[in-house]
Amino acid sequence: MTDARPVRPGANHESIWTASGRVRLRTLVVLRWLAVIGQTATVLFVQVVLGFDVWLFACLSIIAVCAWVNVFLMVARPNQVLVREWEAAAQLGFDVLQLSALLAVTGGTQNPFMLLYIAPVAISAAVLRPAVTAGLAALAFCCIGVVALWHAPLPWDPPGGFTLPPIYQAGLATAVMIGLGFTSVYAWRVAAEEERLNLALAAVQAVLAREQRLSALGGLAAAAAHELGTPLATIHLVAKEMARSLPADSPLLEDAQLLASQSERCRQILKQLSRRQETPDAMHERMNLRALLEEAAAPHRGLGRRVALMIEGAERSGPGPDIKRMPEVIQGLRNLVENAVGFAHRDVTVLGTVENGMLSVTVMDDGPGFQPSVLARLGEPYVSERGSGDRAGGMGLGFFIAKTLLERSGAYVQFGNRQPPQHGALVRATWRLAEVTPPPLHGAHDA
Repeated sequence: MTDARPVRPGANHESIWTASGRVRLRTLVVLRWLAVIGQTATVLFVQVVLGFDVWLFACLSIIAVCAWVNVFLMVARPNQVLVREWEAAAQLGFDVLQLSALLAVTGGTQNPFMLLYIAPVAISAAVLRPAVTAGLAALAFCCIGVVALWHAPLPWDPPGGFTLPPIYQAGLATAVMIGLGFTSVYAWRVAAEEERLNLALAAVQAVLAREQRLSALGGLAAAAAHELGTPLATIHLVAKEMARSLPADSPLLEDAQLLASQSERCRQILKQLSRRQETPDAMHERMNLRALLEEAAAPHRGLGRRVALMIEGAERSGPGPDIKRMPEVIQGLRNLVENAVGFAHRDVTVLGTVENGMLSVTVMDDGPGFQPSVLARLGEPYVSERGSGDRAGGMGLGFFIAKTLLERSGAYVQFGNRQPPQHGALVRATWRLAEVTPPPLHGAHDA
């Protein structure tokens, strides 16, 4: 599990966030064009349709500034570029200031569109660092205070005929501030969880890629056999010609004949290798239950804990039924055994059970068991009981990778603690036996 080591979310922010960025310029430009269209339509609707007296020139001038900023950005830089963190923060800060200026000439905190302060801060929470988002939220708070103290009258009919009580205006401002905080935290949390999940899935893909590379060795052997076939055929032909041209009493005749026979043997071996990719080894593609448990537990023996293998159920007296050899199952069970060995005091038990058409593998230890605070979240990425993380790169990926790999094979994975008087953790993976049973070997009916 030391191969898969994604970057911990939140680490090395300066190099990650300021160097590359997470939002394209085109995204910010498109959102700003939507704001320009919406603001223009709203101002014209209030002035023309509702007949309210709006400072039309001031409103359209403020909106025009926003439009010109967009035009400048579209001309100055490619739309598909990822903006740096400070650039994104500056653009979102401009959006907050532009909205504040527009609200200041249309009623200030009495204007119901004050809720739009939430939009740029929520965008920042999704793509920028929490510290930058906090700064942007602080700017929004200051702007709300300024427009609350100084603003033009709310457009109304008759002009100046309606003013909200100061305490109600304060309540609106407070509600917007609370909404800013809640929405920002929510957006940041969702974005962080998505990033953590993506990094964890990348670790799972790395594990699967490693297993697939091992499985692809047969294909590499077939390719090598194809490439070596031509030079070996040439060697074989030359050796036969040499043997044919040498006299019977020549001391080199025996060597030439040996060279011809051995090159022919190599050609036969290569033919078998080239056919192996098309006709996979049926015996290698299956394994009995005990062999599966042994392969999962073998790397973790000799580490100071006793790892015992047991089989119960219909095949209790034997090695268990034959099942498909699946790299994801072997790797997933290895992860579970590895974590059990890390927490066990003395013993780890790997139990295979066949009953009622179901196959289950249970990994148990005699350690402290799962803490209640972690038990409900086990299987999520970056959840660990160790202070320095688990063995999957130190970031709580062990159980996540194991659960993901096993579920890909069709397993249902359960986590829990053993029932008293026993103590320790228990993890069980269960499959339908029919789904993991390999097809019968040719000639099995004759046996």
